[in-house]
Amino acid sequence: MSTPARCAWARHDPLLAAYHDEEWGVPEHDSRRLWEKLMLDGFQAGLSWRTILHKREALRAAFAGFDPEAVARFGPDDVERLLADPGIVRSRAKIAATIGNARAYLAMRDAGEDFAPFVWALAGGAPIREPRRDASEVPAQTLLSNTISHALKRRGFKFVGPVIVYAWMQACGIVDDHTEDCFRHRR
Repeated sequence: MSTPARCAWARHDPLLAAYHDEEWGVPEHDSRRLWEKLMLDGFQAGLSWRTILHKREALRAAFAGFDPEAVARFGPDDVERLLADPGIVRSRAKIAATIGNARAYLAMRDAGEDFAPFVWALAGGAPIREPRRDASEVPAQTLLSNTISHALKRRGFKFVGPVIVYAWMQACGIVDDHTEDCFRHRR
């Protein structure tokens, strides 16, 4: 059986290949899952995505399955518990941002603004597909990632700069950045 052609970043690592083949770039329309993926991309800032994939299950366990209702109730004792957990990224700023972002997510919901329709409306309602011959053509941020970043920050979110938001847009299928030689391109 031959190996399928993948995006360059996923060619030489089985963990990244599985993530690429099964998750990355698949359009996500579930609000809670979109929020979880955004939190994971925030934890990734300054680290490799491979590190986050290794820690993802521990992060899910530590943050109550990324249930915004539960995370929003976390207090100082929870922060200290999380800072002592060797299975996760132990950054006080990222932990505090995740708790605050759960509260911001719930505030949006309580104001009648559902996260998934909000995000997808900003993106025009469908995945954005730009032709990419190779990874050098993939931007780190775009006008849209800046727009979404600012909209989230206005709603109280942290660790949602335009570069983090663009990586999240790729992960959630808001933008399809599979290169043209990849078997997942435009699927």
